[in-house]
Amino acid sequence: MKRREFSIHLAGAGLALTAAAPALAQAPVEGTHYIRLAQPLAAALLPQPGKIDVTEFFWYECPHCNAFEPLLEPWAKKLPADVAFRRVPVGFTARHVVAQKLYYALEEIGLLEAAHRRIFTAIHGQGQRLTSENDAVALATAAGADKAKFLEAFKSFQVNTKAAKARQLSEAYKVDGVPLVGIHGRYFTSASLSGGHDKTLVVADFLIQRARKG
Repeated sequence: MKRREFSIHLAGAGLALTAAAPALAQAPVEGTHYIRLAQPLAAALLPQPGKIDVTEFFWYECPHCNAFEPLLEPWAKKLPADVAFRRVPVGFTARHVVAQKLYYALEEIGLLEAAHRRIFTAIHGQGQRLTSENDAVALATAAGADKAKFLEAFKSFQVNTKAAKARQLSEAYKVDGVPLVGIHGRYFTSASLSGGHDKTLVVADFLIQRARKG
């Protein structure tokens, strides 16, 4: 979903998925299936030295991110030991920042892994909103968070710092739509480039191998 499309009605807008990621008809082509960044990211933006960094940029209210998640999650769990995977919520507008802070507050209180898919389900399956602090509290407590602890984390310096760093990373990758997968600060791909969510993971595998070779 591009920035200009974020105002669309969200419910029921997920993309159809296939059960497994098929091979591309040809090897991924630079400029067609993926983009090479003109300026690689600074080493400081890659969190684990010695690891190949793979970053998914997403937004909880994005229907395409919701559709991508069932493919992304098992793929990420099977990545080799030399690959470090992370999710980064985008912060294009004040509404997106609410979702960013929800994500990082859940991380701060140790509930992110348990709550992540439940947040998507609540929004896209149950029609819940995420446009305000109150919405974030409702989603977090429904996922098992203590309200007071969550609010303390939501308003904390640590969470605001993580959100600011996420926006810096999004800008460095030139993110203008989600979901988008960045590879080691050098490349990115997405469904609009690869031809589908399933093919995005095929291209990501190709780019991981390319990053491994240097």
